[in-house]
Amino acid sequence: MSAAAGGLRRLLAAAATAGAAEARAAIFGHALNPTGKRAATKLLRKKMVGSEVAQWYPDDIKHEDPLVMEREEKERLAKLEMLKRRGKGPPKKGQGRRAVKRSK
Repeated sequence: MSAAAGGLRRLLAAAATAGAAEARAAIFGHALNPTGKRAATKLLRKKMVGSEVAQWYPDDIKHEDPLVMEREEKERLAKLEMLKRRGKGPPKKGQGRRAVKRSK
């Protein structure tokens, strides 16, 4: 009778530890691997580099569509023209702050 009781005890202990391991993995966000087989979790946790990062993000539409670049360039030139009319545009060559400071 003691052999049967020992087997049952071991069976219950194994079930309890397995349940505890599952609960621990769920709480702390760990990957549960009771069989001990190789898994790709370590590989997936690695930091992405180079081309992998480039594949992750979508393509940049600015570099592909000439209409987008043309619109942005028109907006930039319109803003620059508005600043020039208000007298806030960039100075002519040789008229900047450093040139004025040097001539004093």
